[in-house]
Amino acid sequence: MNGDEVARDDGPVLLDATLRPSPPMRAGVLLSVLGIVTLINAGFALWFVVHGAWPVMPFMGIDIVLLAWAFRTSTLLARRSEHVTVTPAELRIAAHPVKGPAALTVFNPYWARLDMREPMEHGDRLVVKCHGRALELGRFLAPSERDSFGRTLKAALNAARNFGYTPSTSAME
Repeated sequence: MNGDEVARDDGPVLLDATLRPSPPMRAGVLLSVLGIVTLINAGFALWFVVHGAWPVMPFMGIDIVLLAWAFRTSTLLARRSEHVTVTPAELRIAAHPVKGPAALTVFNPYWARLDMREPMEHGDRLVVKCHGRALELGRFLAPSERDSFGRTLKAALNAARNFGYTPSTSAME
């Protein structure tokens, strides 16, 4: 249990999942790739300078800076996550961004509906809707992962709606 969660007696936990984006390569590998690209660009820049095309050199440096920025950004964005918990009493979604506090959203699982296309494709979204509110989940996941999680969440919501329901034999007569 995280420090921002309160212990509650909401019944059994039907789903407890943390969604995270795919991790980037290890820092050492990223630095190696950046070093190799730097050496290649330095070789090209030197060749251009020797042949009198010295204005090309700054662009070779900008290329390296942009690649380093892209590596850093992908590493930072891989730190975000979404924690989804389903009990018979509530659907809790804690979105943990890269910077700033987590945003906690709570829905009633009986009324919450999952809007998703099956099977998911690249641009499809996984959205939880309840009483005019909507929240997109797993935007950073691959379509197959989003599809798999959507099916699991849908099953957990159905289990929460039917929790403790036993059909009465007198009601069927």
